[in-house]
Amino acid sequence: MCGIAGVMMRDGSEPDPALLDRLQAALAHRGPDGQGRLVRGGVALAHTRLSIIDLVTGDQPFFAPGGAAIVANGEIYNNPELRSAMAGTPFRSHSDCEPPVFLYERDGLRFADELRGMYAIAIHDPAAGRLVLARDPFGIKPLYYAATDRLFAFASEPQALIAAGLVRPALDPKRRAELMQLKFTTGAATIFPGIQRVLPGETLVIEGAEIVARHRRAALPAGGPVPVARGEALARLDRVLLDSVAVHLRSDVPYGLFLSGGIDSSAVLALMKRATGQRVQALTCGWDAPGVADESAEAERLARAMGADCHRLAMGEADFWRLAPRIAAGIDDPTADAAVLPSWMLGQAARAGGLKVTLCGEGADELFGGYSRYRKRRAPWRWFARKPRSKGVFGDPPGLAGWRDGIAEAETAGPGRSPMQAAQETDIAEWLPNDLLVKLDRTLMAHGVEGRTPFLDPVVADFAFRLPDARKAGLRFGKILLREWLATAFPEAGAFARKKGFKPPVGAWMKARAATLAPLVAAQPGIAEFFEKPRVASAFANADANSQPAWSLLFYALWHNHHVLGRPAEGDIGEALA
Repeated sequence: MCGIAGVMMRDGSEPDPALLDRLQAALAHRGPDGQGRLVRGGVALAHTRLSIIDLVTGDQPFFAPGGAAIVANGEIYNNPELRSAMAGTPFRSHSDCEPPVFLYERDGLRFADELRGMYAIAIHDPAAGRLVLARDPFGIKPLYYAATDRLFAFASEPQALIAAGLVRPALDPKRRAELMQLKFTTGAATIFPGIQRVLPGETLVIEGAEIVARHRRAALPAGGPVPVARGEALARLDRVLLDSVAVHLRSDVPYGLFLSGGIDSSAVLALMKRATGQRVQALTCGWDAPGVADESAEAERLARAMGADCHRLAMGEADFWRLAPRIAAGIDDPTADAAVLPSWMLGQAARAGGLKVTLCGEGADELFGGYSRYRKRRAPWRWFARKPRSKGVFGDPPGLAGWRDGIAEAETAGPGRSPMQAAQETDIAEWLPNDLLVKLDRTLMAHGVEGRTPFLDPVVADFAFRLPDARKAGLRFGKILLREWLATAFPEAGAFARKKGFKPPVGAWMKARAATLAPLVAAQPGIAEFFEKPRVASAFANADANSQPAWSLLFYALWHNHHVLGRPAEGDIGEALA
């Protein structure tokens, strides 16, 4: 896993080395193990390396015989199968990121269609005079771009484009409204005007510093639910999950698991043990706060039952005050999801424990129907349920107009989809890549750790998404088929027990200092320009009952101070905001 960046000059002149230095320096945390660079003509590719596969000969860029060059941030899990199918190809390394450039010279712009994995890729093809950017179908790995009157530039993180001096850290009010109401922003446009996302599954062709073509690889299969008997469904689920976890364990460095105690990570734990027969190294996080939902003890119990080693982190109020400014500074594409806090601590602990790779449970809810909003889309309940995300975090205040436009545009479902599938499809297109996967990427890559998501695999998606609605969600439970499988594969996991979730008690922590915190947040320039002081005070006064409004305001104040105003993220919350 790595950081990538590059430029294409409009006039064909050689890119400024100082500009490339700034891009690489801004991405150094993503690749602390080495750097690579290619400059030819008016194009430059830059790479910072986190070495996971082929530790000796895996430095990038890689080159194909026709002259095409690649830098990539990703893991191609079917690398052995691709190499076997391309026998006789003059590979120069054992890296999983080398075959895609040979596929490009063979298959052209559809080269990514054969890739199984997570990736953000840049290829320079001097013969065709073009730059090609590609991102995996689920958007697990990030990729952003910006165009100026002088050049086209791309990078793994928006902050690198800003740090390089290519884009001014301004703010899009409509995207700010989305962030405050949805906890994330939608579509291709980021919160920074002038910086765009390469969409999940998208391949862009750039010539003369202009995008001239786009190709999109779908994350989900076409069509509606397909009937399948329970026994057959369970057998197929077992095969696809074991296959996915097995390929996600391909690594030349130590790996582990983030174990929450819930259904998803418990399933991955059982599959890791079955795939390897080895003792799994697991990390979990709990809260040093009485009377709050905490499944870390359950995670430790499950680890013992599976013969795994599990290290518990304890997050307390002092950690919250100390880490929040640093975490907001690390989440440049903002998501106001409080789970960034324990995720950051888990990434830090993984690195300290010698784990460069961790498996995670992201994607199971979206593919197997885990959220209550999916249950509400099943007939006859859907006739009485509100549309998902019809109500924002703050209701509908005048300063946040237009907040639902982007998510409404994404709610157009493909032909034949059931209402539940339509809700899943929207989440997989927006919520997953722009909230959950941003959180995973930034909190782990800040510490040089790679997060792998075996549920977000094309083999798993092709099976799970077209399951009948009744195999996904019922009146009481979501993820019904996954729970039924887990009940047999790992009975100790309590597949049909009610789970508490993975949510730190930030509401109680903020409420305890509301009298000091509310006026401090209300006075921040980023908050004062669109939110009234009484509304801020109310959010913090009620933080123990509903933590999200207060956390969204606090996170945004910290984020705005660092990413827009350029203030250092130093000290605790009070010091950072003072």
